[in-house]
Amino acid sequence: MRFALSQEQQDFSATLDAYLSSVDTAAAARSWASGEHEPGLKIWRGLAEVGVTALTVPERFDGIGADAVELVLAFERLGYHVVPGPWVDTAAVLPALLEDELLADVAAGETLASIVAPPEVPYALDADVAGLRVRVQDSGLSVFTPGRALSSVDGARRLFTAEPGDPIGTAADPGRAFDLGALATAAQLLGAGQWLLDSTVAYARQRKQYGREIGQYQAVKHLLADVATKLELARPLLYGAAIAEGTPTRPRDVSAAKVAAADAAHLAARTGLQVHGAIGYTDEHTLGLRLTKVRALVSAWGTQAFHRSRVLEALV
Repeated sequence: MRFALSQEQQDFSATLDAYLSSVDTAAAARSWASGEHEPGLKIWRGLAEVGVTALTVPERFDGIGADAVELVLAFERLGYHVVPGPWVDTAAVLPALLEDELLADVAAGETLASIVAPPEVPYALDADVAGLRVRVQDSGLSVFTPGRALSSVDGARRLFTAEPGDPIGTAADPGRAFDLGALATAAQLLGAGQWLLDSTVAYARQRKQYGREIGQYQAVKHLLADVATKLELARPLLYGAAIAEGTPTRPRDVSAAKVAAADAAHLAARTGLQVHGAIGYTDEHTLGLRLTKVRALVSAWGTQAFHRSRVLEALV
């Protein structure tokens, strides 16, 4: 089967890219890490205007009701531009958990959500700014209050312990919600990995050592080619999982995509740091924002071990 994005899907991705390229997402991520949310919320509202927060919200709640391919497209761009905020929880997971008028506010970009789903998602992301905090336990839903703030390798991922609260009902489809969370996270990883590759290639073309651009050295070319290959092999797994909605193989496909995207992004991060050298360690360089983001997302919405075990169980 040959899969290709439609013109409408390509235009949607290009629109997101153009908008996010016009705003300072790196500065917003740094502000978010320090507890200053307004720059990130301004970007949130801008993305809501082009429909990102409404993507998977059903039409009866003023959403778009798009399929997972559009979700993947959006989250690739979010990962590429290192956009802060609980995007996975709000735009990917919550609409699969709730069937409630609250989703209209989510679609409009007025409500941010933070979700915990132990044991794979034990901590609450950005619970200090979220207006809706939901705990998933088996098929039951309850509210929670944010407890102790935790440190994260990625400062823009502000994590909190979750203090259980009152039950609020039954989850609409907890299995699908988890898979969408893992799928959206995989898309962010692929986007971040692609930025790391693009940035590293550009740096290798202008950085000189011994009178030559370092990108002319065969060893550097091989390193970058390995990253490009990993990313391109992960991409069809990601989109294959996106179009597997409602099929028996969906959990396996999602897990395979998460493993492949995480491995590719991790290699992109290691290679990017190796090629950039000491400048990549500095707080001022935007490379660091992606390095820490990748490291944090590798274990978000299921560790590599968890997802590998799901693939293995499906195969045997």
